[in-house]
Amino acid sequence: MNLSAFNTLRAILVHGNFTAAGAAVGCTPSAVSLQIKQLEQYLGQPLFDRSTRIVRPTPFAVASAASEFSDRIEALRSRPSLKVEGKLRLGVITSMQSDLLPAALRALRETHPALDVRIPPLNDTDELLVELRAGRIEAALLVRPENGGSTRMAWRDIWRQPYVMLAPPQVSAIEPKVLLSKFGWIGYDTSLSGGRVAARHVRALVPGLSPTLELRSMDAIVSMVSLGMGVTVVPQPRRPLIDAYSVTEIRLGHNAPFRRISLVWRRSDDGDRKIEAVAEVFARLSEA
Repeated sequence: MNLSAFNTLRAILVHGNFTAAGAAVGCTPSAVSLQIKQLEQYLGQPLFDRSTRIVRPTPFAVASAASEFSDRIEALRSRPSLKVEGKLRLGVITSMQSDLLPAALRALRETHPALDVRIPPLNDTDELLVELRAGRIEAALLVRPENGGSTRMAWRDIWRQPYVMLAPPQVSAIEPKVLLSKFGWIGYDTSLSGGRVAARHVRALVPGLSPTLELRSMDAIVSMVSLGMGVTVVPQPRRPLIDAYSVTEIRLGHNAPFRRISLVWRRSDDGDRKIEAVAEVFARLSEA
């Protein structure tokens, strides 16, 4: 039972109807209806009289939302002694699956052994947002859209990841324009938002330049750069990958682009202990 449904019930009583309540808690009217049905099943009593055209709350609904009942439940949920347990479906973009995710899963197993985190086989920001809206995952670690993202979602920024240039080992020049002209450009997949940001920066340095290759796999890109097949501009890879291939990392200065890696979930799930546990671990790792 998702206890945030009590907040939805309160919103209906405050705002007078399912549509306005949905806007207040960040849900569609159909999602509000589903939460209320689940709450009625959980409590074993109807919360609204549906025998007339206007849906009216029952006295039990008013008592449940306005009395101390839901406050007591919230207090129980916030007790430190309660375990964080159950299953959480977490979407993670490809680059973070080999960067932040392994250490996060290890930390979660150590601190919350009863929490079962499942990672679905999805790896693109856009498709993860679709799955999140549909309720097929509970949270996602992804690239926050440049416009800030939907206000129906709760966003917690985890990492401000800069873009860098990667060049072959032991290059003598460090000027990005010179390196692009000398080695050519290995592009990061422009079907991804991160690839489009990188391409804009490269073409601002060398207008009209086209990539000799365009790849999605960060490992493949770094491997080819290490063999002298080109230079690239990508979100800063994890340090073990850079060190393994001995590529040269070149900072792009004060005007370097960056992307925000964020954990996102539906506002209706605000306060979910499982999501809070995951967010806390990711935030701690990004500061390390």
